Amino acid sequence: MTRVMASGVFDIIHPGHISYLSQAKSYGDELVVVVASDDTVRREKHEPITPDYMRAKIVEALKPVDRAIIGHSTGSIFDVVREIGPDVIVLGFDQHFDEGKLKKDLKDNGLGDIRVVRATETADDLNATRRIVEKIRRMGGTS
Repeated sequence: MTRVMASGVFDIIHPGHISYLSQAKSYGDELVVVVASDDTVRREKHEPITPDYMRAKIVEALKPVDRAIIGHSTGSIFDVVREIGPDVIVLGFDQHFDEGKLKKDLKDNGLGDIRVVRATETADDLNATRRIVEKIRRMGGTS
């Protein structure tokens, strides 16, 4: 069995997420998705719109996903990778990771030879949360 890991915030589910998770599932038999904790989202991006436990519940209900977990608020990405034990890690098209560096860092942290691939961008207009939020702002929905 090939276990695949994907990760993200998944604050507002949109076609880009569906494409990413469908692509990720195509690399193996089981897809485990790490949903960023609220603390991580606050530290790295913005105030989350939806709490992490709700985002994980929504993500786990999506067809390609076998299991969704909330990521650690502290520690390193390597801790959750150890827990999941993936054969493949699929990065989102817009995630700020260098595939080669991540692969090397995984090896350097004793995690073996995990395949790292990047999903391609979907052609949908509203394929990113920031684009959806910007459209809502333009429509006068938020300040």
